[in-house]
Amino acid sequence: MRWLVLLAGLALIFGGALAAIGIYISSPRDELRQADYIVAVSGGDTKARAEEAARLYLDGWAPRIIFSGAALDPESRSNADAMREIAVNMGVPPDMIVVEEESFNTRENAELTSRLVEALGGESIILVTSPYHQRRTYIEFRNEIRSDIDIISHSAPDQRWSRRFWWSSEFGRNITISEVPKVLYAINQSR
Repeated sequence: MRWLVLLAGLALIFGGALAAIGIYISSPRDELRQADYIVAVSGGDTKARAEEAARLYLDGWAPRIIFSGAALDPESRSNADAMREIAVNMGVPPDMIVVEEESFNTRENAELTSRLVEALGGESIILVTSPYHQRRTYIEFRNEIRSDIDIISHSAPDQRWSRRFWWSSEFGRNITISEVPKVLYAINQSR
């Protein structure tokens, strides 16, 4: 009986530790508030990120959207342009969208988009990405953007990943296990 109780206790601790990893990498999760720009970075479920940015715009959370991301194939259009098209098809006026088409990774998304926000005069952004990408994206943007610019973190829905039960699917395990060292690297670079 003791062994059973001990095993149950260890299972609870292990399960809690796994859930904590998912909760950590999908944070911060800020309450929405008005901002100058909605910034959505490509990657992961780019379509869901673009749709969430468009929905936020249409709901009045910010007057402009910035989509960030290059094309993996130099012969095709950029991810940012594909995101722009999704938003326009959802009803966002094209002149309310800015595209940053040069960034190939999260650090470059942060660097190039931060320059845009600063040049355009923004004081706050709603940062949209996938939940498993939220912590790293926030860290990279915080490292690059002026400290007086407010970053409001907001995740696009992604049905393939659960912050508390990420280990229950192959996608969840793969993306989380690959994301954790990237988060640690980003933290290390911010010092």
